[in-house]
Amino acid sequence: MTQLTDSVQKAQPTHALVVDDHPLFCDAMTLTLTSIADFTEVDTAGTLNDALAKIEAKPIDFIILDLHLPDVNGLDGLVRLRRAAPKAAIMIASSLADHRMISHAIKAGANGYVPKHSQRSVFRKAVDAIVEGKTFVPEGYIDPEDDSTGRTAPVDALERLSTLTNQQARILSLICEGRLNKQIAYELSIAETTVKAHVTAIMRKLGVQSRTQAVLIAQEASFNRVLPNLE
Repeated sequence: MTQLTDSVQKAQPTHALVVDDHPLFCDAMTLTLTSIADFTEVDTAGTLNDALAKIEAKPIDFIILDLHLPDVNGLDGLVRLRRAAPKAAIMIASSLADHRMISHAIKAGANGYVPKHSQRSVFRKAVDAIVEGKTFVPEGYIDPEDDSTGRTAPVDALERLSTLTNQQARILSLICEGRLNKQIAYELSIAETTVKAHVTAIMRKLGVQSRTQAVLIAQEASFNRVLPNLE
């Protein structure tokens, strides 16, 4: 499934960078890219900082990015890579296929989104579409902000966020800032195990499976404006 975009040059990319902290996936993606497109060079990076260093060292025109990296939280890595390489195509390859995640990734600057479990043929379609100047999203993708029932995603997010306690709201706010559990525990003067319990409760109330998805829900509803009173 593709959508037109003007953000990517239609010239055939030659130098790709796979950004993922799993070496086996990097190796598999390198083989896939060299078999489905005419890349003359494919580099890999296990962290965002490593990726930024490689981008600074030489031109890279196609990036495959995992959203979960050791040194970055959620979509922050995508935003920073887009700033560092404004003319490069960026394709997300993630184990998450949540429609909200896909929507936010595209809006944050990704040119395509492919679930990691996809067949090689899907990656080929994605690369071809992106090179042609289109945005690639998985088959069956539905924009969460286009609800024919009239119930918009931000309204749904607001309803779920309203179920959080004040302490849970504080913790989610800190998660949105990229804080780790131990940092949250220190700032709120509570045990790290207590933070973990709250995070589990937050994800359950929001109906998500990861911290990144919780952040997306918060961003979707302009979280800082709808937090319970933290006084």
